[in-house]
Amino acid sequence: MASLGLEAEQEPLLGDRTTGSREWDILETEDHYKSRWRSIRILYLTMFLSSVGFSIVIMSIWPYLQKIDQTADASFLGWVIASFSLGQMVASPVFGLWSNYRPRKEPLIISLSISVAANCLYAYVHVPASHNKYYMLVARGLVGFGAGNVAVIRSYIAGATSLQERTSSMANTSACQALGFILGPEHHVDDSGRQCKNVNFEEASTDEVQVPQGNIDQVAVVATNIVFFVILFIFALFETIVTPLTMDMYAWTREQAVLYDGIILAALGVEALIIFMGIKLLSKKIGERAILLGGFIVVWVGFFILLPWGNHFPKIQWEDLHNTSIPNTTFGEIIITLWKSPKEDHNEGPTGCPIGQAWCFYTPMIHLAQFLTSAVLIGIGYPSCNVMSYTLYSKILGPKPQGVYMGWLTASGSAARILGPVFISQVYTSWGPRWAFSLVCGIVMLTIILLGVVYRRLVAFSVRHGRIQE
Repeated sequence: MASLGLEAEQEPLLGDRTTGSREWDILETEDHYKSRWRSIRILYLTMFLSSVGFSIVIMSIWPYLQKIDQTADASFLGWVIASFSLGQMVASPVFGLWSNYRPRKEPLIISLSISVAANCLYAYVHVPASHNKYYMLVARGLVGFGAGNVAVIRSYIAGATSLQERTSSMANTSACQALGFILGPEHHVDDSGRQCKNVNFEEASTDEVQVPQGNIDQVAVVATNIVFFVILFIFALFETIVTPLTMDMYAWTREQAVLYDGIILAALGVEALIIFMGIKLLSKKIGERAILLGGFIVVWVGFFILLPWGNHFPKIQWEDLHNTSIPNTTFGEIIITLWKSPKEDHNEGPTGCPIGQAWCFYTPMIHLAQFLTSAVLIGIGYPSCNVMSYTLYSKILGPKPQGVYMGWLTASGSAARILGPVFISQVYTSWGPRWAFSLVCGIVMLTIILLGVVYRRLVAFSVRHGRIQE
């Protein structure tokens, strides 16, 4: 029985199973093995390139939006960022269902073509004479629609790997995403049409696959979707609020915010890359569930630290008050003023916490060390929860076609990326960081309680049905 369990862990879900053969007795040839991993590595590259495209624009959306349309405010920024996820939420189940019945290269090629066209539209949203912010909204939505191919990629990797390979493969997928997020501005998207040629190489034999008996634990499926929703929700709101928060708290200009926040998120990307590599070893010792629960605890601590304390308040942005009196100045002072003012007015603009946000007057500032410590902790917890949630999800689903299920998982993550930016932009603008981050701490705590309740049900399909021991 022990040897059978080990064989079951080592077998990919998508293999050459002929009618009449023993269900799990698969002898994988060397050519089959190389072809399978060649396809998986192509999908690693696809995830990397998608992350590159995302990281190129994410930090500059707010300054770009302000530049092309002066009527756009922080609340509209939340809708622009959320539109990406709305498009992805709509596309993910569609592409997932498509991949269950057709070769996976078809939805991959179509989605990549949509992404290229949408990014071209985004590059030229400044050209129209008016309503530029709405063009940006549409462009980001279409980019998100193209990003719905994540469901296809995850379902393929889940189906083409054994239980023993699964955690490592999923961690590699997330590591490629993190690497693209770090190196994005230095890379250019290349022609990827030919890269999909070998994807789903075993498609011809899948009609003969004998699906093992047993039902999927729907409670575990729903719980994992909720967990994945929450982890994407909190990271989406964090990456959305970083730029407005630092501009309000530290009186950074737009240029400084883009530069410094870009450096911070790039550092978090490096941190995530290290976490993804470490997870591959740690999961073998303590298991995926323990890492998932521990990651949420670390995230909770990170947001708790981010709560404002003390009696130091942010600088107020008095942009609407102007001194109309004429001071007594010398000729030299007038020349110096004329020399400096145009450059400062053009490049800097007003800085500090806007007077229109009433909470700026009574909410203590978040110190830079406090913010950086929180960012480091969130940077540890998020990648741990992210990769463990969909690794467990793929194991819970077992050897059945996962395209639709992965589509729903991606859709739940996309819904989180819709609601997260809208939630944080509205609450932050109206009530400030204390209320915003307190509510986030409450959401994370409820998720930790949910994980405790369903902890024993988050096991692999084969473990639940007694095929192998946990």
